[in-house]
Amino acid sequence: MRSKKPENEKKSSLWKPFKKKGSPLDDRPEEARGVRLISKKVTFGDDGEIRSIFSDDGTYGSAEDMQDKWGLSDKQATVKHKGRKRIFAFLTALGIFLLAIAGIFYILPRFLPDLFKGTNIQLFIQPVIEYEYSDQNFRVITKSSEKLMKDPWPEAERISEVLFNEPVKFISDNKEGYSKIETLDGLTGWVTSDSLTTDTSSVEPDLHKFKLVISDPSKNIMTHASNGTLITKVMMNTIIYADVSREGVYQVSLPDGGTGWIGSSGVIELDPREDLQVVSSRYFVSSLLTFVNARYLSNGVTVNGISINGAVYVCSEVNGIRMPRNMTEQSKLGQAVTLSHDAVTGEEIISDIMPGDIIFLRSPQSAPGSESIYEEAVCTDTGMLLMISPAATTIRLRQFKAGDDITSRIITIRRVFATK
Repeated sequence: MRSKKPENEKKSSLWKPFKKKGSPLDDRPEEARGVRLISKKVTFGDDGEIRSIFSDDGTYGSAEDMQDKWGLSDKQATVKHKGRKRIFAFLTALGIFLLAIAGIFYILPRFLPDLFKGTNIQLFIQPVIEYEYSDQNFRVITKSSEKLMKDPWPEAERISEVLFNEPVKFISDNKEGYSKIETLDGLTGWVTSDSLTTDTSSVEPDLHKFKLVISDPSKNIMTHASNGTLITKVMMNTIIYADVSREGVYQVSLPDGGTGWIGSSGVIELDPREDLQVVSSRYFVSSLLTFVNARYLSNGVTVNGISINGAVYVCSEVNGIRMPRNMTEQSKLGQAVTLSHDAVTGEEIISDIMPGDIIFLRSPQSAPGSESIYEEAVCTDTGMLLMISPAATTIRLRQFKAGDDITSRIITIRRVFATK
């Protein structure tokens, strides 16, 4: 019969592959494994140096002179300087890191542009800022819209209106809180002094990334991109500048130096110095129709109160055609349309009047042939005009046909937008 191995021998065979010399699994005698025994005393010489550690003959564990044996100095033979090495290495790494940061954010931005000056490398083209409103007499309108008056008192005749963020030229002011200004298109009148600011940074094109033209009848500027509070309401043809564009919103610059947020719908985005492209008459008519049933206001230009000449002004501007604000100047623009007459009845053929044509009319009480413009209307479709309601309270659509009193009052018809 095969004899059984002792229990301790079985365990030893299982761990045998993992044994290391001098490890806890090493079962050799302590002296063979070089383990210091308490029974072995350490002896010293007369000079205080260690003579032996383990053996009595002094051959094992005797002290060695590091300088004679290995050629090491006292400093090299010790480990006391390792802490200083670590500090030196840390300070060196920190210095390199700080130098790299300085190079990226301070040194390179100052030297690389000069190195690449005159090249077409976009990264190193320095923007040139041309200030349009550096003259100290320029002001900017801070209200949603401001009445431009013939005289400096509240009941004065309204010449027109100026819009939010519109640059104007200051002429003078008075003690009653009114300032005389001139618009960029040449109208002169009075506004309230508190509607003006001397800060023109909000209208300088080269200080911003985007130019926004409001094409809706009105838009809200809010304090935040979502769930903000209302800062102001801006009207059609208001021009504002933005520096941040996110999905569906812009952060815009305000005349007081602050910022606000506006939705992207009903807004035309352009480059800061880009002009609107001229479009066809159908876009002009579409803009006009947003004012149907709006309150009529003499020389008004906003949805809060508007005139036909005011509607023609803002709707022309947002569709690419520069337009004066008053009827007399508007009647001089575009191409004159001459109506043909029916060969049998002699009546005007009104189908010659196309959508988008602007019609200037004399007063019903004026004598035939009078050239004094009383009102204007715009053709929105064949036989349909946008004009003041008979009660002069709203802007309405009105049908007309040959032989109506309207056709007999026509002074001139102007075609400003192409019909295609």
